[in-house]
Amino acid sequence: MRPTAVSGANRFDLSSIMSTKRVKGEIILAHPRGFCAGVRRALDIVNTALNDLSPPIYVFNEIVHNDYVVRELRERGVKFVDNLDEIPSGSSVIFSAHGVSPQIESEAQRRELRMIDATCPLVKKIHVKAEAFQRHGDMVILIGHQNHPEIIGTLGRSGKNAQVVETIEDVANLAPLKNGQKAIWLSQTTLCRNDIEPIITALEKRFPEITSGGGICYATDQRQNAVKELCKICQFILIIGSSKSSNSNRLYELAVRNGVSAQLINDPSEIKSDLLPESGNIGITAGASAPEILVTKTIEFLKSAGWKKVRKLGSGEEKISFN
Repeated sequence: MRPTAVSGANRFDLSSIMSTKRVKGEIILAHPRGFCAGVRRALDIVNTALNDLSPPIYVFNEIVHNDYVVRELRERGVKFVDNLDEIPSGSSVIFSAHGVSPQIESEAQRRELRMIDATCPLVKKIHVKAEAFQRHGDMVILIGHQNHPEIIGTLGRSGKNAQVVETIEDVANLAPLKNGQKAIWLSQTTLCRNDIEPIITALEKRFPEITSGGGICYATDQRQNAVKELCKICQFILIIGSSKSSNSNRLYELAVRNGVSAQLINDPSEIKSDLLPESGNIGITAGASAPEILVTKTIEFLKSAGWKKVRKLGSGEEKISFN
């Protein structure tokens, strides 16, 4: 189940909300939320390039999956491209936080592009594992979304024996192991553990000797755990993030799975008035690529609609940072 775009007719009607006598609860803020260390590092790299290099600055794919961030960087002179042919030879190109395949790196070298790598170090860690396993001739099985940039990049580093699974049904269609070959699974970093556990179980039945290479990152886990805590005390949860963001969609799905109404929004203009509770608490969280300014704007919006009290839930402050 995925949230759909909101038409103007369905947008938050402040006057109708204020005219009713609802008993509002609190605005509960999830901790941690928003930017993770990998996203901060990627954006720091782009900001450094904007300060130090002559424009335009080219980024292969969106630096992170967030409409607000991408729009702001475009306004500052960043050009996002889906094909290296769009970049003039000799220019600089920044690879997004999701990472790229070796084929993209080779193409960039051929075009004499200066490569600046903003790949999240935790994604890089998966790349290193995939490359090591494929050198040994192992079958690398990637759990993730076939068309997601992270999976595309990791698949390119996993060798000809690599395969991608998105569902339990995909496991049955995997090629059999060759004589003496071992199987190893790796996952996209932005998935939900609850979602991939049935797939892992199916893989273990299909390949009893399969080895776990892991993949889901600390930031994904911590944001999902924070949403679980929100679900215990909130009647409604707003997840701030793009519909293109895998980790933001997983937060939305997690809330719904726990029986709490929720909406994934780019910004407060997309809040649907008919989804807001008559009373009770409204939780707010943000995906790992959503900036805190959108949280602030959402709080201001809800305050103007009658939810006056704000408090933080949890103490999951993150201390991880990357150079």
